[in-house]
Amino acid sequence: MVAGEPSGDLLAGLLLDGLQRHWPGLKAVGIGGPQMDRRGFEAWWSADRLAVRGYAEVLRHYRAIVSIRAQLQRRLLSEPPDVFVGVDAPDFNLPLERALKAGGVTTVHFVCPSVWAWRAERIHTLAQSADLVLCVFPFEIPLLERHGIRARYVGHPLAQVIPLEPDRVAARRRLQLPVDGPVVAVLPGSRGAEVEHLAPRFFRTAALLAQARPAMRFVVPSVPAWRARVGELARRYAPGLHLEILEGHSHDALEACDVALIASGTATLEAALYKRPMVIAYHMNELSWQITRRKMLQPWVGLPNILCGSFVVPEFLQRQAQPARLAAAVLEWFEAPSRVAALEQRFTELHHELRRDTPEQAAHAIEELLGR
Repeated sequence: MVAGEPSGDLLAGLLLDGLQRHWPGLKAVGIGGPQMDRRGFEAWWSADRLAVRGYAEVLRHYRAIVSIRAQLQRRLLSEPPDVFVGVDAPDFNLPLERALKAGGVTTVHFVCPSVWAWRAERIHTLAQSADLVLCVFPFEIPLLERHGIRARYVGHPLAQVIPLEPDRVAARRRLQLPVDGPVVAVLPGSRGAEVEHLAPRFFRTAALLAQARPAMRFVVPSVPAWRARVGELARRYAPGLHLEILEGHSHDALEACDVALIASGTATLEAALYKRPMVIAYHMNELSWQITRRKMLQPWVGLPNILCGSFVVPEFLQRQAQPARLAAAVLEWFEAPSRVAALEQRFTELHHELRRDTPEQAAHAIEELLGR
C-alpha cells in the first residue's frame, strides 16, 4: 500500500480495518502514516516524504520522490505482493501501478483521480494502471466504465466516521471552548507549501475578524510536523491575537465551530459532513497556479461545490484570496441564519448519499478481484 498525505493515510487506515477483518493474517507494507501504523502497517517510508503539492514544489523534491518510487517498484517486482493498493496520490501511484501491473501484480487504486474536474487525460493512464478502482463518489462509476475500467462505488469513508448529527456543544467542551459565542475553525492545510502560502492570509483574516467581533474565538488544527511553524506564522501575522493551535483534532475543530476558513482539499468535505458553512481558499506558487488553471474542467475546486454542482459555499483562489475578502465572506455566514440552515439541510442530504460501510465494501471488492 502507498498513501502519500494525511487524508490518504486516514483512508488507508480505514481500508486496512476492512481488509484485516477479511484476512486476519494480512501483512501490509509500503508507504504510510500514523493511522496505518496503528493497524500494524509496516512503513518502509513515511507518507510525509510524498506530501508535496504544486508543480514548482514537486520539482524541488522530484529526485527524492522518484528515487523512492524506483526503489519501491524494484522491491515489489522482486517480491510480488498478492495485491498493491495505491491510495490517492495519483502522480506517484499511477506510474507505479502501471509498472507493477505490467509485471503481473494485481493493482487497485483507491479514490478515483478527479478526472471529472481537471486533467481528464489521466483516465487513460488509470486504465493502463489499475485492475480495479474503488470510487468514493457514485457519479464516477459510469465515467470509468465508459473507458473500460473496472470500478466499484464504496461510499466515502468519512461519511461513516463523521456523525450524521454533529454535537457542537460536546466538541466545544472537549476543546475547552465557551459553549456560547462565535468560533471560527482555521485550516490552512496539512502540507508545507499550503501552510506557507495560506497561513499568513488566514491569520491576517483572523485579525480582521477579531476587530469586527472581539468575542470571536479561533481554533487552528495542525499536523504535528507543522505545529511549530504554524505558531510562528500566527505570532507574525496576527500578533496579540489568541489563536488556539491544536495538534491534530481537526474533526473536533470542525464540529465545534460556527464557520470554517479552510484550504481546498479533503478537509472541505469533512466540513460539509459536519454540516458547517465555510469559506474555501487556495493559493500556490504562481507557476503552479498557471498550469493548474489551464487544466481545470469545472468552475469549482471545493468538493462541496463540485458534489452539489453549484457555489453553495464561496471560493477564493490565488489573487482573490485576500484577507479583507475572506473576512467579509466569513462574516456573511454569521449574518445569514436562514442561508446556514439551508446549507445544513443540503449537506445532510449529501451525507446520506455518501454513507456506506466503506471498509467492508472495499475489502469485498478486492476479495472478488483476487477470486478469494
